[in-house]
Amino acid sequence: MKKLDDYVRSIPDFPEPGIMFRDVTTVLQNKDGLKLAIDQMQDLIKDLDFDLIVGPESRGFIFGVPIAYNLNKAFIPIRKEGKLPCETISMDYELEYGKATIEIHKDAIKPGQRVVIVDDLIATGGTIEAITKLIEMLGGEVVKIIFLMELKGLNGRRKLSGYDVEAVIQYEGK
Repeated sequence: MKKLDDYVRSIPDFPEPGIMFRDVTTVLQNKDGLKLAIDQMQDLIKDLDFDLIVGPESRGFIFGVPIAYNLNKAFIPIRKEGKLPCETISMDYELEYGKATIEIHKDAIKPGQRVVIVDDLIATGGTIEAITKLIEMLGGEVVKIIFLMELKGLNGRRKLSGYDVEAVIQYEGK
C-alpha cells in the first residue's frame, strides 16, 4: 500500500533553480491518492468542536469541500479580489514578488463561530495569515489550520504562531 507522499510528484529546479516543487496534481489525479489525502486531513480535525471550514481559492476548495461535506459542516470560500458577488471585506498580503488581495463575504461568519482553515500547502504563510485576520475581523475564532503539505524551510508557521497548525506531509526544504 502506498503512503500519501508517494503520490506527490517532486520536480527539481521549478520554478527556479534550487526549488523542489511539490506537485499536488498527482495526488488529485489518482483516486487512491485523493482518498488518502482527504481522509488524512480529515483525521486531523475529526474530534474537534467547530462550526465552519474556510478554504482559499482554489486548492483549499478542493480539499475543504469534501471534508466539510463528510463532517456535515458549512464551507466558506475565500476568493481573489472581485470574485464574490455580495458585500465583502478584504485583506492585502505579500507575495514573493508583489502583493495580492483576498476577500470573504461580510455575512459568511457570525461572531463566535469556531473555524477550521483548510489548504493544500503552507509555504511562507502569508495567505493563511491574511485569512486568519479576515475571520477574526468577522468575529470568528480560528480553532485549527490544516494543510496537506508543509515546506518547513520557508518557515510559514512563524506567521501563524498562536494557532494550532498541522500538516499531513512535511518537507524539510523549500
